[in-house]
Amino acid sequence: MRAFVAVATKGSFAEAARQLRLSPSVITRSVADLEDRLGLVLLNRTTRSVRLTERGEIFLESCRQVLEDIEGAERRVRGEDAEPRGSLKVAAPILFGRLHVLPIIMQVLTKHPGLSIHLTLSDRNVHLAEESVDVAIRVGDLADSSMMAICLGAVSRVLVASPGYLERQGTPKAPNDLSTHDIIAFESLDTTNDWRFGPTGKLVRVEPRLTVNSGDAAIAAAEAGLGISRTLSYQVMASVLAGRLVPLLVSFTPEKLPVSVVYPARRIASANLNAFVKKAREYFKDHPLVPIEEWEIPSTGDGGSETAATPASSGLATQ
Repeated sequence: MRAFVAVATKGSFAEAARQLRLSPSVITRSVADLEDRLGLVLLNRTTRSVRLTERGEIFLESCRQVLEDIEGAERRVRGEDAEPRGSLKVAAPILFGRLHVLPIIMQVLTKHPGLSIHLTLSDRNVHLAEESVDVAIRVGDLADSSMMAICLGAVSRVLVASPGYLERQGTPKAPNDLSTHDIIAFESLDTTNDWRFGPTGKLVRVEPRLTVNSGDAAIAAAEAGLGISRTLSYQVMASVLAGRLVPLLVSFTPEKLPVSVVYPARRIASANLNAFVKKAREYFKDHPLVPIEEWEIPSTGDGGSETAATPASSGLATQ
């Protein structure tokens, strides 16, 4: 059943094998044995795709429920306070995962030697049920009300550019000034070319010269002087404090975005999940996400802003 669910979810025997860390031949044989036992074809295979049959769609829903019931029974018999063991699948945004989630995982693994963790880093929001993810870190408002969520902090959207770019092209004083600047768009953050500014949510249309699907690439392009990029505060804090990037139009920053750990309600009794969530809350209590108003931003030099030891001295308006 696990093999069948993985193939149906991934649409690929090879991807299912990678997810379950088994050989493709084992996955293929498992699904074939299941179909032989049922006397039904569950998956239509072609050289290009794997698709569920009508009977397969019916069986998929039942299999997921059966597997959830088995996991629930195991959690109940072990008890909520049992020592974490087995595996936990975690998903997080790429840069946030590297900066913050990986240290949490290192602490969890050190404390619980019987636990193994699979960390998936992606700047898209993974579907927890379809991709067999136990817990995820989400940046932004949560659309799925069926998930349990714990807020870990908040971040801001921040416009940045290199000192060299600003010296050549000038510094925008208001959102409308962006129409005369080179824009670097990060697809996962900027789903449209209409950017929202200020507490009223004023929309400004921008025309990107460069569009990328990676936060790292957007930041690297901005540091190289290719233009102005809109990022999240945690992504560029190190670059700003090092003087490689300068924050822009901070007084027009929209409302902060929550950072949450989310998981299905059915996993609330999981010892593995509880160990991760507990350590995440401890981590962000000791290492809170710092709002941009509290950054000590260095002087930009000629014609730049004053040295920013505090929000008042930097000239950056608070949100």
